[in-house]
Amino acid sequence: MKKFFLNEKMMLGVVLLNVAIIFLQECEIENGVFSAIDIVCSLIFVLEMIVKHSHLGFKAYWRDGWNVLDGTVTILTLPAMVAYFVPDIAGYGYIIAFRAMRVFKLFRTARRFPNLGEIWKGFKLALRQSAAFLLGYFVVIVVIAMFNSALFGNIAPEYFSTPLDGIYAMFQMFTVEGWYEIPNAVAHNLPGVWTHIVRVYFCTLLIGGGIIGMSLINSIFVDALAADNNDDVKAKLDVLEQKIDALQKSLDK
Repeated sequence: MKKFFLNEKMMLGVVLLNVAIIFLQECEIENGVFSAIDIVCSLIFVLEMIVKHSHLGFKAYWRDGWNVLDGTVTILTLPAMVAYFVPDIAGYGYIIAFRAMRVFKLFRTARRFPNLGEIWKGFKLALRQSAAFLLGYFVVIVVIAMFNSALFGNIAPEYFSTPLDGIYAMFQMFTVEGWYEIPNAVAHNLPGVWTHIVRVYFCTLLIGGGIIGMSLINSIFVDALAADNNDDVKAKLDVLEQKIDALQKSLDK
């Protein structure tokens, strides 16, 4: 029994089964068998956590990032099981919704990916190297959002009633998500030539912040991700060059 709970492939099978059951239940395909399977899967996850605590020890268990994810999800989703035994609590949708968090257990499959540590290391390096530009980009968005809220707060309150709304609207524009809806909503409430001025203004923001700004972020991040690999390739080329030089010298003699 202990081997079952420590077997990653077996536990992954239970996770996949439980996710499939939750998917069917969320599609309102419900029956007693699905509920029973969901309860059994929940008990298996609890027993898995208990067995791993016994096998690894409390501190060792919670030092492992994957165990932290598994254990946290298991604990947070337990209250949803009460709904099967106390029907009156079913009205508290937010409690039952916690059950859907079990899909995060699928992330445990990531530990089987080759070179995951190197990928994570490269991601952190890229994030660190592009952090200054990302911060500057966010500051620009905040400044523009505050300016737009002052200008258009009364004209298009659905987008610029507060600076927070303005920040969200700018993210929409800069990610080219409904970029034309925002200037149209503002221009619709303005007279004459101001309609065209506002559209030109928002098109300028889109080009500067959306097309150019987002392209710069992507290029900086990708370049930082590739930098670590480039360093490895350069080091290997240097070693190869040294060997070629040594071979050339030996041939000259």
